[in-house]
Amino acid sequence: MDFSTAELTRYSRHFNLPNFSRAAQLKLKQAKVLLIGTGGLGSPMALYLTAAGVGHIGLIDADVVDLSNLQRQVLYTTKDIGQSKVEIAAQRLSALNPHVSFTTYNEYLSVDNAIDIISQYDIIADGTDNFPTRYLVNDACVLTGRVNVYASIFRYEGQVAVFNQVLQDGTRSANYRDLYPTPPPAGSVPDCAAGGILGVMAGVLGNLQALEVIKAITGIGDGLINQILLVDTLSMSFRKLKYSKKADTNITELVNYDEFCGVQSSEITTMAIKEITVQDLKEWRDSGKAHQLVDVREANEYEFANIDGDLIPLGSIMSAQDKIKDDVDVVLMCRSGQRSAAAVDALQKAGFDNLYNLKGGILAWSREIDNTIPQY
Repeated sequence: MDFSTAELTRYSRHFNLPNFSRAAQLKLKQAKVLLIGTGGLGSPMALYLTAAGVGHIGLIDADVVDLSNLQRQVLYTTKDIGQSKVEIAAQRLSALNPHVSFTTYNEYLSVDNAIDIISQYDIIADGTDNFPTRYLVNDACVLTGRVNVYASIFRYEGQVAVFNQVLQDGTRSANYRDLYPTPPPAGSVPDCAAGGILGVMAGVLGNLQALEVIKAITGIGDGLINQILLVDTLSMSFRKLKYSKKADTNITELVNYDEFCGVQSSEITTMAIKEITVQDLKEWRDSGKAHQLVDVREANEYEFANIDGDLIPLGSIMSAQDKIKDDVDVVLMCRSGQRSAAAVDALQKAGFDNLYNLKGGILAWSREIDNTIPQY
């Protein structure tokens, strides 16, 4: 496998780099990289890995393009809304570099498909946004002997690391579980929809992630092995922290990652909760039925879009029980109904018996009742 004249011209700026030989470019051409997630991190990462000449790229994501994605997911345009991310991504990337081939997986990574898909690639780039999938990716990489280039972003901060890299003595470097042995409590870390994300942060971290992928393939420079890069864009600080492989980290099989990360335990398993639809709430309002609406989202979410509920963020709900009425029906709401369901469950365990969860949250209200309420 060598290069055509067009490829030599396309990658000529690489060839002019010190310590970046034709052999390094050939390693890129021969490499197979799987991008898990084609959103905020995956978009810039896919663009630069394609431009760099990675020979084959897999794209796995079951999402469709949403208007709220376009503030950071630079692979997509307004006309792509509602279409499959991976299919649009493959079209755009093929137009950027016809010398790169693509395989698309219009599905989510799961316990059922992770080993089969990941084992087909050399490098795995984890651009996911939830803990169950991060642990799944890590464990599947350990079991299949694949390098896991990881990044995550939140608000104005991000982090990058390289896991499970082969070292000079033939052993593997630390993996995600060595750095984070157990996930945080379910619901304690809001996602980007709830917590927000500065769009350009996705570009900064996605490109750093792409850089680590290229270094892992070509062997140039020093990768982020047994160390994690912490990025704070507000203070423009970059810090590297070292960590080590733990003797008690033993991964032998894939597990139920929702359960491991507490997702199921954050759902309502001990006490049944009552729910009402947004149509029910509208009827209550129109009829003048006495009730209280409590919004458990964060203040910045409430400021962006609200339907005049009493703001009591989920993190402070248990210490603000005196603000919740006990003589009328109380409806708790959030963005989609998940956080408010957890709040209802916790309050019921504290003795409340007059609570309802608003099914679908403010997203459902926007879709079905008042489309002037912005979605996010």
